[in-house]
Amino acid sequence: MRGFEFAELKAFAAVVERKSFARAAEHLGLSPSALSQTIRQLESRIGTRLLNRTTRSVAPSASGEQLYGRIAPLFREMDAAVAEASEAAGQTTGTLRINTLGIAARTIIAPRLSRFHQAYPDVVLDIVVDDALADIVVGRFDAGIRVGGRVEKDMIAVRLTPDLDMVAVASPVYLAARGTPRTPADLHSHACINWRLQMDGRHYHWEFEKKGQRLEVAVDGPVVTNHADIGVAAALNGLGIAYHFERDGVGELLAQGRLIQVLADWSISRPGLFLYYPNRQHRPALLSAFIDCLLDKDLEAAPRKPQIA
Repeated sequence: MRGFEFAELKAFAAVVERKSFARAAEHLGLSPSALSQTIRQLESRIGTRLLNRTTRSVAPSASGEQLYGRIAPLFREMDAAVAEASEAAGQTTGTLRINTLGIAARTIIAPRLSRFHQAYPDVVLDIVVDDALADIVVGRFDAGIRVGGRVEKDMIAVRLTPDLDMVAVASPVYLAARGTPRTPADLHSHACINWRLQMDGRHYHWEFEKKGQRLEVAVDGPVVTNHADIGVAAALNGLGIAYHFERDGVGELLAQGRLIQVLADWSISRPGLFLYYPNRQHRPALLSAFIDCLLDKDLEAAPRKPQIA
């Protein structure tokens, strides 16, 4: 395979995985126009359309799905081979792609970025914040971070946090105006901040438990979102009751009195955050170093990448 043919396939795979020409171009270090030209050349050479484009999205055609399904495992094998060669030479270099929930990005990854970079300056962290439970194998991610109950059974999982408490919260202004719910059923007469599940577009049913009685409540309200910051902001501004992980910034707001927990005797805990990766015999040194950082283990300074004359 000639060099430009390989480059075309890598560009095509990048667009499929990132579902965006702009994001793929940034990853590849190309301008969007140059990337578009590369894809057109590939489609012309193969003789079929590989990507269906609209003004808002891009997705592989049937032929594109077939092509990507064949080349993606080959690229994964090549990436693994390069990583193993780097490890054999005593180097910790390369790119580590992580797909993570927003709560993990904010509370676990972001506070440790500087520490990781200082220990491994030649490693590029490619972090995609994604609450849609994307398939990390299809997306060619090295690992993902999810709530424990959402991790697929065929993955190796490493616990990062204890279990997470779920809390229903509202502002003092809202509760003064609308009253305080005493049971989950009371939520039907309240404004609630809905959470949209990106994987299928459904609204999340709020979960409660008390003395062995477990309930799921479908709520309604003036705001629907898939981003925790929006839900918390809506609650702070008195728009309704929100339902979130206490760890995700809500605990501090409760301590300050800016939010008040309701239905505390019905609150539940969810399995903690886990980093997970495909079940394979060899775990790359890059991923091991990243896991150690997230677990606050001692990090050894990695050998710097040698300069090739």
